[in-house]
Amino acid sequence: MAHLGRSAVAAGLVVGSGGNLSARASGADDIWVTGAGTWLDRLHPSAFRRVRISDGAVLDAAESSADSGVDGTETGDGADRAAPSPSSELGLHLATYRARPDVNVVVHLHPQSVLLLDALDEPIRLITTDHLAYVREVVRAPFAVPGTERVGTLAAAAVSGGANCLVLANHGVSILAGSVELAHKRAFCLEEAARLTYSALVLGRVADLRPCPPDFDPALGKYSLEP
Repeated sequence: MAHLGRSAVAAGLVVGSGGNLSARASGADDIWVTGAGTWLDRLHPSAFRRVRISDGAVLDAAESSADSGVDGTETGDGADRAAPSPSSELGLHLATYRARPDVNVVVHLHPQSVLLLDALDEPIRLITTDHLAYVREVVRAPFAVPGTERVGTLAAAAVSGGANCLVLANHGVSILAGSVELAHKRAFCLEEAARLTYSALVLGRVADLRPCPPDFDPALGKYSLEP
C-alpha cells in the first residue's frame, strides 16, 4: 500500500494529502484505511486505521488514543506519529466493500486527465490491450459533496454491476481490485487511457481512434487478473 501511495503521488495522480487507500484480507470484515490528512507518499504503519466493515467501528482506537493534531505520516527524523482518525472518505470505502464482497482493495485518487475529460463529458477511450485487460469498463457517479454519506451510496450503486473503475464527478476516482498490485495497474492504466484520449482530442482525431480487435481476450495472453 505504501508503494502504491508513493507511485500515485510521483505520477501526479494525487496532490498533497488528497486521496486515500484501503485493503483487507480476502473475505474479512475489517479493513485498514489511511487516516485523515495523511500524505500518500509518506505512509507509515501508524497512518492506517483498522475499521470494521459491517458497522464502521474503529477497532484500533484503544491503541491510538492521542489522535488530535497528528497526521500519521513519517516525520523528518523518521519517527512514527500516532494514527489519526480514519479518512474522511471512509464511507466510500465501507459502502464499496459492502456492495462488492469480491473486492479487497479500494483506491481513491484525483487523476487530472480523467477528471478533465469527465468535466467535458468526454468518454475515456480504451485503446490498448492493457486498457481492455485492466480497466475494462469505466462507470460514473454524479457529484456528491466529498466526505458525505451520499458519496458512498452513489459509488456503491455505480459499481454494484461489477465495474472496477469509477469516476466520481468533479471529485476523483475509485479503483477496485482483488489485490493491491491489480489496483495499482488499474489506476495507472485508467489515467493513461485518459491522456491518450485527450491527445487524440487535441489532434482532432478522436473519431479516428482504432480500437483493439473485438476478439481480443485478455485471458489468452500475458495478463494475470486474479489477486
